[in-house]
Amino acid sequence: MNQQGHMASYGQPQSGYQGYQQFGYNSQHTAGVPTSQYGPYNGPVQGYQPTAVPQGPLRTAAGAPPTSLPLSTAAQSTAYNQYGQGDVQNGPAMSDQLQRFPVSQPYMPGSHPMPYQQYAPLPNNTQQLPNQMAAMQISGSTSNAPPPPASQSYGPPTSHHQTTTSFPLTGPASYTQYPTPLQNIPSSVPQSGNPPQHPFPGQPVPVSTFTSSPTSTGLTGSTLLPPSGVPRPPVMHGPPLSGQPQAGLPPSQHPTGHYPPQLNHRPAGLQSGMPGVVTGPPAQGFQAHPSQPSQGLAPQQNGSFGQVRSPQPNFAAPYTGAPSYPSQPQPQQKRLDPDSIPSPIQVIEDDKSNRGTEPFSTGVRGQVPPLVTTDFVVKDQGNSSPRFIRCAAYNLPCTSDMAKQCQVPLTAVIKPLATLPADEAPPYIVDHGETGPIRCNRCKAYMCPYMQFIEGGRKFQCAFCSCVTEVLPHYFQHLDHTGKRMDCYDRPELSLGSYEFLATVDYCKNNKIPNPPAFIFMIDVSYNALKSGLVQLLCEELKTLLDYLPREGNAEESAIRVGFVTYNKVLHFYNVKSSLAQPQMMVVSDITDMFVPLLDGFLVNINESRAVINSLLEQIPEMFADTRETETVFGPVIQAGLEALKAAECAGKLFIFHSTLPLAEAPGKLKNRDDKKLINTDKEKVLFQPQTSFYNNLAKECVAQGCCVDLFLFPNQYVDVATLGLVTYQTGGSIYKYTFFQAQVDGDRFLNDLHRDVRKVIGFDAVMRVRTSTGIRATDFFGSFYMSNTTDVELAALDCDKAITVEFKHDDKLSEDVGAQIQCALLYTSCSGQRRLRIHNLSLNCCTQLADLYRNCETDTLINYFVKLAYRGVLSNPTKTVRDNLINQSAQILACYRKNCASPSSAGQLILPECMKLLPVYLNCVLKSDVLQPGTEISTDDRAYIRQLVTSMDVAETNVFFYPRLLPVHKMDVDSDDFPVAIRCSEERLSKGGIYLLENGLNLFIWVGMNTQHDLIQSIFNVQSFGQIDSAMTALPMLDNPCSKKLRSMVDMIRAQRPRFMKLMIVKQDDKMELLFKHFLMEDKSVNGGASYVDFLCHMHKEIRQLLS
Repeated sequence: MNQQGHMASYGQPQSGYQGYQQFGYNSQHTAGVPTSQYGPYNGPVQGYQPTAVPQGPLRTAAGAPPTSLPLSTAAQSTAYNQYGQGDVQNGPAMSDQLQRFPVSQPYMPGSHPMPYQQYAPLPNNTQQLPNQMAAMQISGSTSNAPPPPASQSYGPPTSHHQTTTSFPLTGPASYTQYPTPLQNIPSSVPQSGNPPQHPFPGQPVPVSTFTSSPTSTGLTGSTLLPPSGVPRPPVMHGPPLSGQPQAGLPPSQHPTGHYPPQLNHRPAGLQSGMPGVVTGPPAQGFQAHPSQPSQGLAPQQNGSFGQVRSPQPNFAAPYTGAPSYPSQPQPQQKRLDPDSIPSPIQVIEDDKSNRGTEPFSTGVRGQVPPLVTTDFVVKDQGNSSPRFIRCAAYNLPCTSDMAKQCQVPLTAVIKPLATLPADEAPPYIVDHGETGPIRCNRCKAYMCPYMQFIEGGRKFQCAFCSCVTEVLPHYFQHLDHTGKRMDCYDRPELSLGSYEFLATVDYCKNNKIPNPPAFIFMIDVSYNALKSGLVQLLCEELKTLLDYLPREGNAEESAIRVGFVTYNKVLHFYNVKSSLAQPQMMVVSDITDMFVPLLDGFLVNINESRAVINSLLEQIPEMFADTRETETVFGPVIQAGLEALKAAECAGKLFIFHSTLPLAEAPGKLKNRDDKKLINTDKEKVLFQPQTSFYNNLAKECVAQGCCVDLFLFPNQYVDVATLGLVTYQTGGSIYKYTFFQAQVDGDRFLNDLHRDVRKVIGFDAVMRVRTSTGIRATDFFGSFYMSNTTDVELAALDCDKAITVEFKHDDKLSEDVGAQIQCALLYTSCSGQRRLRIHNLSLNCCTQLADLYRNCETDTLINYFVKLAYRGVLSNPTKTVRDNLINQSAQILACYRKNCASPSSAGQLILPECMKLLPVYLNCVLKSDVLQPGTEISTDDRAYIRQLVTSMDVAETNVFFYPRLLPVHKMDVDSDDFPVAIRCSEERLSKGGIYLLENGLNLFIWVGMNTQHDLIQSIFNVQSFGQIDSAMTALPMLDNPCSKKLRSMVDMIRAQRPRFMKLMIVKQDDKMELLFKHFLMEDKSVNGGASYVDFLCHMHKEIRQLLS
């Protein structure tokens, strides 16, 4: 198989798929598969003796799908509770108080062999729930809730500043539980008012509340408090947990009509447009606000639950899930409704509808931009486009104490050469002539819209360091009555957030104008590379590809020169001078001291030497066709390219096409050190570290020369990506990996990647510096680059796909009035050899209130930072430590919000800021990733490869990589240009009668359900039935019908949005490849022990409560 990135190997062996192992299906727990690191969320903690529970009326959260009462809670004493103090107690106080267990008690009991608890019928009498059933809010929006009845004792109602909605979140019963005295603690009352998607300063912080109870996993709809006398909804069994059979149905079969839930179907009683409430299907068998009173249900308090009634419609029998054992009653558990926990899809769709229609104007300081998933147009009015810079917080804390308190990282993701859509103008180029760009005398910041002109325009005050600098005579201009220059809107540097300056000779190496850069193609001609068809395919493609080298603006031809090297254990250089009739080969066999045997004729203009180059490309596959050489070198190949660029006195890029571990005797020789036994040990970090310091030193030399390395790997076994990729990583290059490459199967993907890599916008010999206004400074950088000091990010090359994440820290106080300014300056050589400065400016607000900070955050950018922090952390820490650190920091962020910004409410409520309500789901995706929590089937090389790719991803790429896009193909509108609305990444959302497309930027799947209509199968796959679909196909057949055209168009558009070509894989339901597909359903529990979204949300709630207590 052509393993790419995140693709792990699964299923039974088939051609090209070596060493796959078989796993269980239908979510059955397979022997040998580790359990979740958070444990199964299923039933009572072992070690507690059942005690009698006071009898009393059951109470159900009004307006929410009620959850059946678990006997585990009844069987356990009400005298202890799952979370600690501060919960609502519904029963009478007990006489004796039990000892509270220490907080460090183990959280994962690990004593239950089954994935979920068994179920049994409830006794007839109703039972009082313990205080675990208290309300746990995940706020996000509000409903118009009437005031609580006077007879119920509540604390102060939620202030009108807060907008909250409660979702009962069931905390797993297998959390460590703590005894606590019974007490009555007020729970919050949601107030009315729907918050805007992005509120403005001075407005309240929108929050998302979820009400927690300990039954099992899942969250239900918004909890509203009806006045006394309002009828209560009847309580039904909930939908089954994924992977558990329903009575009367085979394990894989689901009743039609209710599976999967429809995104646009709203439950009765839930208001539309509520950000905190996912508009999903109602729980079957439950009316949100029934017109008839339910018999036998007393008035309920927030977060309590009613008695189980009758089975759901369309379900054969009461949901038992497992045989009941009369001698020992088992808890009746219901999974809380996943539709009521924050949905990434709902947030994405809301943002598209709210913010995708109007252009985003950057004139206002500290504006939070639309999400990366929203298609919007940017108007540059003085701040840089979010395509160039995105921040995690657009309202920075004024002091370092406040920053430490909230733990929100102050970061920006900068993509200096980002590609802009066709309807947005590229940055203007400003030429100030021989004097060069106008700069501050002290801090050297470049002229920008934030500089303040004074004394009639003769001086300007720097926005970054406040130093006053005289304006040069040629740059002088009078000021208008507002203090702005008269030519403000005629000069890009005074009115726009992004622009370029032409640099003078002072900005060039050795004060010399640079030569145009060069591309050197270095081709492995060992046995493996020839046998796979790689050499033949590559040489054929290069004949036409060389016509597409990057060129400047409207230039007729590219200024870039090209050279060619082939290698195995020795290196072959080629003279392709235009005056030659045939190319000449020169062999360098002394690879311990590498040199370039020719200067004239090695790097040539493509048009002048076309005939000789074509002749060479035809001869290379023939020359080495009979080779039996299997050993290769690698270090000397990079050294050769570096020496060639040094001799030509230019920057450039090496395209290296390599197939095996370099075992031949030479500098940079490696050994096979792959060892799966190191996984989950303290020594696991060595798998990510380079074997030798040789490549570190080589990378340093390459950066100094402006020599970037792009590496295309074609391995059939371990090649030590962690070491081979190091030079690529530190020089700003790209790495591509095609495992088990076969030209006929993988050629398309390789050639598409190569085309894009050769043609994309790129700057050479680059230095980037980030300047900030007084009060903060850039302290840490993440990405593909080299740093020899603490301020300058050095890049041999930087292309349009690379992003650099920067972290800022306080070094002084910030002012609310002035805000904070960031300026990113990139000095680089263009593809024509022109030295330029690209400037990006962004101004942010500052605040003294934590609520203002939490109102103006962006979760996608925050996750980008967390991922890069974690992926760097694995170089020096065990993966478990890295995961724990991520959970801890995220819990501190949310606990600080809960403590300082949310209204007083029951401790059983999880309250999330509106802007961060997706933090738990996205964070869980990161924790479950192959780098941080590998399964046995993913290779060490793939983990190192993913780690390197993600480190230079921008926000849009990390967003889709960690939470893939899942589109229901069977719902596409063939007459519309729009894609169907995505669905959540969970197996229970898949319908057996549907076809789905899943993409994450590296992988592209089409999943076909076994009950898909024959007409749809015929129109897409050109076969009669599900059984005839060929799952080995990698391209959809070209059929002349609307369905086929629309789907192929969708695939093409998705591929065009991503920097790498995604090979299409067809997955049939219950096929052996289905487990690979399920690996990307990120809301589900993973086979390598990753928690489901619902389970992880419960775990985060527990962490937050521990911090608060």
